[in-house]
Amino acid sequence: MLRAALDLVRLHEATLHVVSVLPDFGMPLVGSYFRKDYEKDALLAYATALRDWVGTHVPDDVNVRPHVLHGSIYDEILRAADKLDADLIVIGSHRPELKDYLLGPNAARVVRHGRQSVYVVRD
Repeated sequence: MLRAALDLVRLHEATLHVVSVLPDFGMPLVGSYFRKDYEKDALLAYATALRDWVGTHVPDDVNVRPHVLHGSIYDEILRAADKLDADLIVIGSHRPELKDYLLGPNAARVVRHGRQSVYVVRD
């Protein structure tokens, strides 16, 4: 997926926004089983890991901005794309199982609801 995104970024002299979403607990009851600052600490660790990954995998000639978001994966991707005024979303999708039909559930929702063009890269 990264190679496809880098090719497009270089072709169009664009900025690469690497978005990674830490899912939320979903239900308040679930969150009650974790210590008070768990989400805050998890987000900080996640941001550090993403910066390290970007530093290792994205070449220096690419203008890149990492973004760590928190919530529903597809909602946060769509919200970020709108906020960043993205022209294109590049998203990975696993090989589908019968229950997924064509795409994984997050990729499918991004494709269906995104205002931007979506380029789906299979692993």
